Order: sequence, then structure tokens, then C-alpha cells
Amino acid sequence: MSTGMETRGEPVTPVNPVDNTTVDIAALLERGRTMSTPVLKAAVDRLAPPMGTVAAYHFGWIDAQGRPADGDGGKAVRPALALLSAEAAGAPPEVGVPGAVAVELVHNFSLLHDDLMDGDEQRRHRDTVWKVHGPAQAILVGDALFALANELLLEMGTVEAGRATRRLTTATRKLIDGQAQDISFEHRERVTVEECLEMEGNKTGALLACAVSIGAVLGGADDRTADTLEAYGYHLGLAFQAVDDLLGIWGDPDATGKQTWSDLRQRKKSLPVVAALAAGGPASKHLGELLSADAKSSDFESFSEKEFATRAALIEEAGGREWTAQEARRQHAVATEALDGVDMPPQVRAQLTALADFVVVRKR
Repeated sequence: MSTGMETRGEPVTPVNPVDNTTVDIAALLERGRTMSTPVLKAAVDRLAPPMGTVAAYHFGWIDAQGRPADGDGGKAVRPALALLSAEAAGAPPEVGVPGAVAVELVHNFSLLHDDLMDGDEQRRHRDTVWKVHGPAQAILVGDALFALANELLLEMGTVEAGRATRRLTTATRKLIDGQAQDISFEHRERVTVEECLEMEGNKTGALLACAVSIGAVLGGADDRTADTLEAYGYHLGLAFQAVDDLLGIWGDPDATGKQTWSDLRQRKKSLPVVAALAAGGPASKHLGELLSADAKSSDFESFSEKEFATRAALIEEAGGREWTAQEARRQHAVATEALDGVDMPPQVRAQLTALADFVVVRKR
């Protein structure tokens, strides 16, 4: 069954249907990465040894032996959004750089902690920090990145920086709420679709919402403009997470850098699982029985590929895969409609729309 999320390989170059504006997504993401990385590296350099080395490994700047590396530092969607956010408010993109770096620091704080809590051994096709440097360093470096994010903004000493910091700390608290909800769901037999969407809105939507408003705030935008941009980012985050949930079960390990059936191995109550369980019918019932038994199983860790494939097939048969694909498209539509509430340059609107399109066709 098609998910409606067929991938197109590398970042696409869509055309805005309204004004026929061509947007080079790869260049847009690279701009965010290029403009934010020097400031990000300077911030990491403030950390006491060995935290700076551990952080450099996490960001892909060095390998496990400390040698320079050109690792995969992630998609850089958040930095790209922060720079566009500044431009949406009529400011140059450079104004959004401190916000872009602060959001990226918080995002990576969450990744370091999430990998440890979830027991993930691979991220971006490499061993995770806790696997290489130990759990203690993963915790400490994550904490340090969060502190750096706030330090970076507050040392600007402007009213706008204070407003930006408040939005960042609120988003971080929601992100942590979402992670706590996600963990608690793993120990529950049933989670409602509404609960799952709330969790994912906190865990993913809140920080993307912050990314797409923080540059505007630093550029002097009023709260109404920032709030409207946050609405775009929040729903984009839900679309982003819905795609992630699909990849967490059916993603190609060569593209995602994670194991096959990754989320099923971790017993995650992700959207496809929750939607399948809520659907009713024979496949839904059979899936529920298997997952209930899994929760009590003492040999779950030794399950075969066939056993995980069976669960994935039942989720698809019950409609969880298609429902999640449709939800990603729905959230994408709500996100792009929110842009109508902000008066911004047409090119910036086209770029924000194209980034939203990219989020729902990515394969990793």
C-alpha cells in the first residue's frame, strides 16, 4: 500500500504554484548550515574538556578517534527556518543566526538525551554519543548545550533577545513534556490518537514552532506575527513527526541510519500504531493481542525480523500507515495556510512553503 509519502532522494526544487517561483531546497538548507555552523562551533568551544570533544563528535565534526570528519550533521531544517523567520519580519537573515544556533543547541540537547533514554545505538549512520563516550557524557553534554543556547541569546542584551529566550525556554519545557509522555506511553497498553498528537506536538512541534518565530522576534516582529509563524511551525512539526513515525517502521535503514522496524523494537506508541489500534477490525484486534503479549514478554529483545515484519504488516492492514500519511498531509496543509496570516516578501513565503513540502517527502 502506498503511504502517499514517496520519496524523491535528495532535497527537491519545487515550484510555487501561485507565482511560479522556483525554490532550491538544497541551497536553502545549506545556507542555514553555513551561516550557523561557525557560531555553533564557537559556542561549543566554550565547553570544558572533554565535553567539547564529545559535542564535536555528536555534530559530526570529528570521528570517534578525534580526527576531523565531515559527518552528517542533520538536515538543518531548523536553522533554515530561523533565517527565513528573520526575513519574514523584514530583517536580513543574519539577524536570525543567534536564534538558529540556540534552537540547534536545544535540538541536539534533546537528541543526546533521547538516544540514551531510547537505547538507540545509531544516529546519522554512526554510533551515538552514549555508545562511544558513555551515558554520563551524553547527559552532561546535553545539559551543557541547553545552557549554551540560553547563554548565547541572553548575552546579546537586547529586549528582542529576552523575548526570544522566553519563547525558547517555553518550547524546551514542552519538548521535555513530550519526551516524558512518549516514555510513559511505552508502558501503557493503549494510547488515544489525541494523546499521541499532543505528545508529538510537544516533542517535535514546539521546537519547530520556536525555530520559525525566533528569527522574527530577534528582527523586531510583534507577538502577533511571531505567534502566527509559530502556528505554521507547530503544524509543520506534526507533519514532520508523522513522516518520522512512518520512517520509524518502514524506513530504509540505509537512509535513516537506524535499524529496521526501529520504533517497533522500542515498543513506541507512534501514530501508525495508535491509529491501527483505534481502527477496529480483525487486524487491529490481532495487533493489540500481539503488542499486549510483547509488553509481558521476557524474550522480546530476541524477536526475529519476521516477528517485527508481522506487526508492521498488521499495522498497515489495519490502516495505521495510510492514516498517518493522510495526517501528515493534513498538518502540512494547515501549516501552509497559517502563512496567509503574515505579510511577508513573496520569495520568503515561497521558501517556507517549499520547506513544508520537503518535510513531507523526505526519506530520512
